[in-house]
Amino acid sequence: MRVIVRTVSEVFVTVGTLIVLFVVHLLFWTGVQADRVMDDQIDSLEQQWERQPAAVPGVSAQPAPPTPYREGKPFSIMYIPRLGFTWNKPVLEGTGTGTLQKGLGHYAGTARLGQTGNFSVAGHRRTYGDPFKDFPRLRRGDAVVLTDGTTWFTYRIDQGPYKTVPTDVEVIDPVPRKSGYTRPGRYLTLTTCDPEWGHSHRLIVWAHLDSTQPVEAGRPKALRR
Repeated sequence: MRVIVRTVSEVFVTVGTLIVLFVVHLLFWTGVQADRVMDDQIDSLEQQWERQPAAVPGVSAQPAPPTPYREGKPFSIMYIPRLGFTWNKPVLEGTGTGTLQKGLGHYAGTARLGQTGNFSVAGHRRTYGDPFKDFPRLRRGDAVVLTDGTTWFTYRIDQGPYKTVPTDVEVIDPVPRKSGYTRPGRYLTLTTCDPEWGHSHRLIVWAHLDSTQPVEAGRPKALRR
């Protein structure tokens, strides 16, 4: 009988240890790995932008055709001062599982950055760097700033966080019906999971493009301390 009790106890201890190790891996190690990957994505973008030809003062260059967004590849960096002045995340094309493990994901088929329509982006609330952990702190008037290496785009939040269900795909429509917008414009939608450790619902914020400026003009006002 003692042997049985000891064996069962050892099994429970082993199972408990495995559970603890899994939680540590989920909470800590995936975050460490994701932070490293996101930093690499940002470094890669910044190096790519540095190699771009500089604009010549006083010379009006013919605008180049927009570069297509490539699935799983970064094309922009997002900053949200409300979440901290050191908060910055790469934005990649697509919202597949592997993509969202490397940063934020742009919903394919929605508008390009800064263009008319609804530039829509998803991010994990928890795990893989917890990019949108503090999403509920976002408020009306908060700035969401993005850059593509040539231009700064400053959006201002108009509504949110709005809670809905995952099947409510209208939130990323060109003119989201529940956003309060009534006509086409240059909008931004951010989405993440709710509750914090679940995915039964989604939290949404909507924003409009407030201003743009060339990178050569320095950082926008929203990013200055």
